[in-house]
Amino acid sequence: MEENNSKKDIYILGIESSCDETAAAVVKNGREVLSNIISSQIDIHTVYGGVVPEIASRLHCENINGVIRLALKEAGMGFQDIDAIAVTYGPGLVGALLVGVSEAKALAYALSKPLVGVHHIEGHVAANFLQYPDLEPPFVCLIVSGGHTHLVIVRDYGSFEIIGRSRDDAAGEAYDKVARAVGLGYPGGPKVDRAAREGNPLAIQFPRGEVKDHPYDFTFSGLKSAVLNYINKANMTGQEISVPDLTASFQHAVVESLVQRTVDCARAYGFKKVAMAGGVSANSALREAMKKACEARGMECYYPAPVYCTDNGAMIAAAGYYEFLKGVRSGTDLNAVPNLKLGER
Repeated sequence: MEENNSKKDIYILGIESSCDETAAAVVKNGREVLSNIISSQIDIHTVYGGVVPEIASRLHCENINGVIRLALKEAGMGFQDIDAIAVTYGPGLVGALLVGVSEAKALAYALSKPLVGVHHIEGHVAANFLQYPDLEPPFVCLIVSGGHTHLVIVRDYGSFEIIGRSRDDAAGEAYDKVARAVGLGYPGGPKVDRAAREGNPLAIQFPRGEVKDHPYDFTFSGLKSAVLNYINKANMTGQEISVPDLTASFQHAVVESLVQRTVDCARAYGFKKVAMAGGVSANSALREAMKKACEARGMECYYPAPVYCTDNGAMIAAAGYYEFLKGVRSGTDLNAVPNLKLGER
């Protein structure tokens, strides 16, 4: 891929609104974060036990202009200093995506700036480039979030080969359902992670799902059902449930499945670099286990700082930068694609 060998720096304004964070950032040359503003809706959606799409869309409309202005101010820049505008156009909640896409198209048209539509998951992978300025493809990447669990080979910037994926629930989705079942509430991932630190991960033996003839695919529905059955049985028999032990045992099963498949994939395909991306990659047990497994096999392990694991504009700007260098440009017909597949445009 053609790199930016000219002396001119390239500044990308990244806009993200795929779910419940309204975010904007300015990134220089795809690696240096000049600003990263995130307006989270978590406190509002917590009342409902999950993201309410209509509320999310309305809050994006209220917040997006202010978030963009603050991102430019923090970067010490004006619209005239931006070389291109990158925006998430899928996957995600259609109404939420439309707010960001409409904003980006309006700005690009009014300012006569190039527009680059970015795949949300590609953005998560690119978060590693912000954390590790020397990281270059190819490498294996585990993508784990509330809506996706993918094991991919990153062949080049924006070029992915999917090796494994979840056949049912995403890992983050399983976390949310288990958290709700034991009364921890939303968002489930960080709350389960915190509760599990006080528990025994070997207290309860939960199953590790496997997909026959597809060694790198994931399945968490059986594990989720086993946890719910354990809770129901305990309630019927009057048995006291230790939430720390249950969450630690559940998390241990998830982490073991994720780590084992990832390092097995890297070894089978001959890679020494393993990265993680997505909201669940902020999980402390997963980070520790992946790092330990990679070290034992002589592999390098990469994962972004927690602020770059969850949805943010900086990762979209980073991914947009490499798409921009490849000559990708989006027109005024760019639309939200809620079910956009990785590798599609």
